[in-house]
Amino acid sequence: MPEADFQQVQEAFARHLRDPERYPPPEGIESRRLAIYRRLFFNNVANLLARGFPVLRGLLEAAAWEQLVRDFYRDHGSETPYFPQLAAEFVRYLAEERPAQPGDLPFLAELAHYERVETELVYADATPPPEVEPDGDLMIQVPVFSQAARLLAYEYPVHRIGADFQPDQPGEVPTYLLAYRTGEERVRFAELNPLGARLLWRVIETPATGDEQIRRVAGDFGLERSDELVASGRRLLEHYRGLGAILGTRTDRASA
Repeated sequence: MPEADFQQVQEAFARHLRDPERYPPPEGIESRRLAIYRRLFFNNVANLLARGFPVLRGLLEAAAWEQLVRDFYRDHGSETPYFPQLAAEFVRYLAEERPAQPGDLPFLAELAHYERVETELVYADATPPPEVEPDGDLMIQVPVFSQAARLLAYEYPVHRIGADFQPDQPGEVPTYLLAYRTGEERVRFAELNPLGARLLWRVIETPATGDEQIRRVAGDFGLERSDELVASGRRLLEHYRGLGAILGTRTDRASA
């Protein structure tokens, strides 16, 4: 078979596997074998996603979960050929592509994103850049945020969602979380207040000395830069370093 014809057969086969109701199979393939292929490919995707999103899977009835996976399987054009990256593609599909469906959980996309972060951090490289001083002065030098940590903001309190708590409306205020990997290589989540979240956001987005960051956060909230506020900010920065979310300091203002 010429290469061009073989490629056309492959594409037709792939379209049929993803959406058999819309696309007929290539000619010459036995129906029984087609059914096996359809079941095998779909079950592989469904099982992988179930392992990657255990909370979400546990909240949905079997039929609802299967339909959600089928929608993703049929409608999303993945940008990676790597099977382990499908979970990230699933999160992107829920956040950017999937129109709201009757019966969808209102926090569907946010919960999936929250669950995916844990896997991302397990494999994140937290090796400090050579210029980072682990014990540097956080106030007069520039705090450096870890690549094995994430600052997260959600409309729903996703860290509390489970079988016994499924809110149908966003919280009155955003939920801020710090996800970080401990020295024991375990991923943890800490809830932050708005001031703590803003301080970390500043560390990540607008590198400067800790003292300057506290001054900026005070301005963001219309607060006076008092000795008490500075001391509180210093304690927060030290706390984040103790968690491993801040690796240490460097002396310049350039971003990492």
